[in-house]
Amino acid sequence: MNALYLPRTRRLPIPTGEPEAMHLCRVCDLGDFCRAEDCRKQVRDLDVHVEHTGSYAPGTHLFRDGDPITSLIIIRTGTVKLFTHDAAGNDHVTGFAMPGDVIGLDAIHSGRYRGNARALDDVSLCQLSIPAVLRVAGAVPRLQRSFIDLLSRHIEQQGPALGRYDIDRRFAAFLLHLSRHAERRGLSPTRLTLGMTRVDIANYLRLTAETVSRLISRFQQRRLIEVDKRNVRLLALDSLREIAVGAGAAEASA
Repeated sequence: MNALYLPRTRRLPIPTGEPEAMHLCRVCDLGDFCRAEDCRKQVRDLDVHVEHTGSYAPGTHLFRDGDPITSLIIIRTGTVKLFTHDAAGNDHVTGFAMPGDVIGLDAIHSGRYRGNARALDDVSLCQLSIPAVLRVAGAVPRLQRSFIDLLSRHIEQQGPALGRYDIDRRFAAFLLHLSRHAERRGLSPTRLTLGMTRVDIANYLRLTAETVSRLISRFQQRRLIEVDKRNVRLLALDSLREIAVGAGAAEASA
């Protein structure tokens, strides 16, 4: 089944006879809700639906700062840039969302998004309405725990900004973040395809694009990575981890 051509709306739980759909749900942060593997009848009786939307072309805003939130958005395919604006109207990238990621969790309390989300390539989404999520969480204790775990992970990810690290640590930590994300989704942790430009990466890391280009060249010279356009191969995960925690930063800068 092509991920971009799913039924626009489907009742939960996802049928077990659709292995591709079940696999996509298995690597999604909200996949427990859609699979409901040990509570399928309970979820079916609640009559909740997931909506599949897209494809959204590159440059499309999925939401803007201050828009009301009506559903949780899960990235199904593609890459999304998350960013805010400063007083002068300049973009400040706060993160990137990739397949399986849920965005907009920080808007649940206020009811309005606290930032912007823009498609960087062709993007498709799954959307679960907030009332539906709360109804399922309230009726099925295991899925309530799953949702609380998701909120907890989201809070943990709002840690110290990479901009506080030296430039080598920032770049190494960024690559390792992408590697862990790929591994959680069942993909290779050492062969990455970047959905974002070097300009966006530089903005996120609070560097210039020229500095990111120099970092890429230096990391390639040290045989830490190989780069072919937007395809990146991580050659030395242990060395990247040392740099990310500061142990190898001095050597990498030499």
